[in-house]
Amino acid sequence: MLHDRLKQLIGIGAAVTSVTLGGFMLPAILQESEQNTLRYTNVAVEGAPGWVNTIGKSIGAFRGLLVDYLWIKIHHMQREGLYFEVMADADLITKLQPRFPQVWVFHAHNMAYNISVATHTIDERWQWVNEGIRLLREKGLRANPDDLVLHKELAFFFMHKLNGNSDDAHLYYKRKFAERWHNLLGEPPVSWNDRTALMKEIAEAPRTLVDAEVLDPLVQELYDTLVIDYSEFNEGKSELTPELILQQVTQLETISSHSLIAAEFGMKDKLRSQSPYFNTLEQLYVNPKYRKAWRILLATLRKQVLKDEYNMDPQLMYEYTRDGGPLDWRHPQSHAFYWARRGGSVGKGRIKADEIYRTMNIDRIQLQALQGLARSGRISFDPFAQEVPGRFPDARFIDSVIGDETREGLWNELYKKHYFVRGSGSDTFTTFLRNFLGSAVREWYRQGELERAQAILDQLDKLFGTGATPPNTAYQVPLDVWVSNETKGKYERMPSVAISDVTSALRYAFRVGIGQNKPDVYKEAVNFANNVTKEFRTNDYNNYTSKFGTGRIKDIIGVLESSAQITFEQLMTDPTIPIEERIAIWSGVDKLEQGLRPRIYDRIAPRLQVQYESHPLSKIRTFDEAFPKPPGLDAWRKKLANEANSARDAAKNNNPSNTIDRK
Repeated sequence: MLHDRLKQLIGIGAAVTSVTLGGFMLPAILQESEQNTLRYTNVAVEGAPGWVNTIGKSIGAFRGLLVDYLWIKIHHMQREGLYFEVMADADLITKLQPRFPQVWVFHAHNMAYNISVATHTIDERWQWVNEGIRLLREKGLRANPDDLVLHKELAFFFMHKLNGNSDDAHLYYKRKFAERWHNLLGEPPVSWNDRTALMKEIAEAPRTLVDAEVLDPLVQELYDTLVIDYSEFNEGKSELTPELILQQVTQLETISSHSLIAAEFGMKDKLRSQSPYFNTLEQLYVNPKYRKAWRILLATLRKQVLKDEYNMDPQLMYEYTRDGGPLDWRHPQSHAFYWARRGGSVGKGRIKADEIYRTMNIDRIQLQALQGLARSGRISFDPFAQEVPGRFPDARFIDSVIGDETREGLWNELYKKHYFVRGSGSDTFTTFLRNFLGSAVREWYRQGELERAQAILDQLDKLFGTGATPPNTAYQVPLDVWVSNETKGKYERMPSVAISDVTSALRYAFRVGIGQNKPDVYKEAVNFANNVTKEFRTNDYNNYTSKFGTGRIKDIIGVLESSAQITFEQLMTDPTIPIEERIAIWSGVDKLEQGLRPRIYDRIAPRLQVQYESHPLSKIRTFDEAFPKPPGLDAWRKKLANEANSARDAAKNNNPSNTIDRK
C-alpha cells in the first residue's frame, strides 16, 4: 500500500514538474513557431473556422493517405479534361489541408483558368472565374489570414483575369464585376474626399442591427417594414438578405438620378405601376422621418456584407482610399491593390530571408494596380445599359505613385524598403518608375497641362538622362517630340493608351477650346481624337472576334465612339474644376458641339446641383440660371429613348451569353 502511494506521489511530482517546465518553454516554442511560420496566423489567440480542424481530427492519421489518393485521382482526371468531376475532390482536399496555401492556389486557378474555358456559355464562364476568386478570398484566407502567397495570387486574379484582356470573355467579366460592386456600394462620389468619407462612414458603422438601433431606434422599425413588405410581395418564397436590400436601394437611386437608360425608358413610372413593393421602398426612402435611419442602416448592412460575404475589412478599405487615391471598388485594380497591400502588411513577418522575392512580387502588384488605375480608374457605368463600363484615365493616381507636396508616393516607400535587398532588388522598381513617369508626361501633355508634363520630363532627365551614370540626352528633346516618340507603337500593344490619349485630348478641348473660347484649339484636339479612333479601329489586329461573337480588343475602343459625351459628363461633375469654369463650358459648348448637353443633362443635373448649392454663386444665381436646360430637351429625350430601344434590340440579337457549339 505504501509502495503504491509512493508511486502516486512520484507521478504527481513528475506531472507538476512537466507542466511547470512546459510553461517556461512555451514562449520559446511559440517564438520558434512564429519564426518558422508554423502557425496559420500571427496571433496565437485567433481561431480558424470550425471546419479547419473538424475533418482532420476526425480521421486522424488516415488523413495523409486520403490526401495522397485524392491528389493522384485529381491528376488523372485533370489530364482527361474532367474538370467538373475534380471539384468535389478538390473541396475535400482543401478541408483536409486547410493550412497549405498551394492547395488553395491550385484549385482556385483550376476554377478560374481551366474549368472556366471549358464551359459552353459566357455566363457559366463568369461563374467559374468568380468561384475561383471566392475560394481564395472567402475560404482560403479565412483559414490562412496572414499568408502572403494567397494574398498575392488573389491580387493577381483581379489584375490579370478581370482587368486584363487576354480572356475572350473579359468584357463580360468587367460588366458583371462592376454591376456587383455598384449594387453593394452604390454610385461613388466624384471627389476623393467624399469617397474617403463614404468608406469611413462604413468602417465606423455599427457591426449589428442591435448596435445600430442604439444610434437610432427607427433603424429596426425601418428594417422590419422592409422585411415584412418584401415577404408579402414575393409570398415568402425568398428571404430579404442584407445584400438584396443594398441592391434594391442602389437600383432605386440609380433609376432616380444616375441612369440615363432608366430615364429614357421611363423605368420609374413603369415600376410604380407594376410593383407595389417598389412603391413601398420608394416611399420609405424619401420619407424624411427615416433619413437618419436609412443612412445608419445602409452603412451597417454594407459593413456586414463586406466582412461576412467578401472577407474584406472596411477599415482597411477606408485607409487605402484615404492614402492610396480615390479607389472605385467597381474596378478590379482597386481590389488588386487592396489584397496586395494587405498581404504585404500582414505577411511581412512570415517570410524567411531567402523568400524576400515573395514580398517584392506582392509590392510590385501594388504599384501595377495604381498604374492601372491611373490609366483607367475613372469608371462610367450604367447598370441598366447592356454595355461595358467606360474606363478612363484618372490622373489623381499619378501623385499616389510619385507623391506630391503633402505625401510620399508609394514608389518611394517601396524603393526604400527594397533598396538593400540583395541582387539589386530596388532596380526593378527603378524600371517601373521610368515607364510610369513616361506615361505621366504623355497624359499631362494631352490634357494641356504643359508645365506639369515638362516638370516630369525634367525629372526623368535628372534621374535617367543627363543626371544618370553614364549620362545621356534621351530626354533633352522638345516636349511634343518626346510625347510623339513615346506614343509610337503603344496603341497596338496597349489599347488603354489610346483611350487615355483621346480622353485627355477631349478634356483639353472642352477646358481650353470652349472654356477659354479658342475654337482652333478645340478643333485641333477633336481632330486628334478622331484620328486616333480611326487609326485604332482600322488596325487589322483589332478585328479579332472571340468565339462569343465579341471583339476582345475592338470592343474596348468602341468606348471611344461615345468618349466625347462621357468626357463632357465627367468634366461637368468634376469638383476639382471651378464652378465658374464649368458654367463657361456649359454655356459655350453648343457653339462648337451641339447635342452634348441634352444627352447628359438628366444624368448630371442632380449631382451638379448639389455641388452648385454649396458654392457662394448659388446665393445670387439659381441653378437653372447657371446651368439652363438645353433647348428642345423633351424632343431629345424621345430621340434618346428610340436610340436606347435600338441599342437594346441590337444587344439581344448579339447576346454574348448564347450557347456556343463545341467540336
